[in-house]
Amino acid sequence: MKVIETEIPAVKLLMPRRFGDSRGWFAETWNRKALLEAGVDLDFVQDNQSLSVPSGTVRGLHFQSPPFAQDKLVRVLRGAIVDVAVDIRRDSPTYGRHVMVRLDAAEGAQLLVPKGFAHGFVTLEPETEVLYKVTNYYAPQHDHGVLWNDPDLGIAWPVQEGAAHLSDKDLRQPRLRDIQTPF
Repeated sequence: MKVIETEIPAVKLLMPRRFGDSRGWFAETWNRKALLEAGVDLDFVQDNQSLSVPSGTVRGLHFQSPPFAQDKLVRVLRGAIVDVAVDIRRDSPTYGRHVMVRLDAAEGAQLLVPKGFAHGFVTLEPETEVLYKVTNYYAPQHDHGVLWNDPDLGIAWPVQEGAAHLSDKDLRQPRLRDIQTPF
């Protein structure tokens, strides 16, 4: 597995190696030993999967506060997304900046989003399925978010605001400047 640093080094792109033949392909999507050798030491405890029926579905920007903060490893099983990780670590030199990458089922890349980042994505194709591993269990009382289209973040989402499909919860999230980041 190849590990690639992004513009914010804490966020990493993981490229599983695929072995193909006439039947299709095989890939190791998580190998603790190989990733330990690459400096990634995480213990995943839960897998989450979502299906977004319409293209233009936005999920996020979400995070859990300590002691239930989560690292996430995100991959697409079907379809394609633009995945976004926003640095909300108050003392970080990249506070408020984001990493944006395209993930799709065809290529198989994965995005590692560490604790201290708000995470979200928008689907680029209908019937998109996303799977992500997390290092802590879901804790509703520690579930928080940042408004997906907060103008201070400058995220160039590939969907117009009026065409985006969002939950009521995500439509009501606060702007980054209005939260007390716990990181």
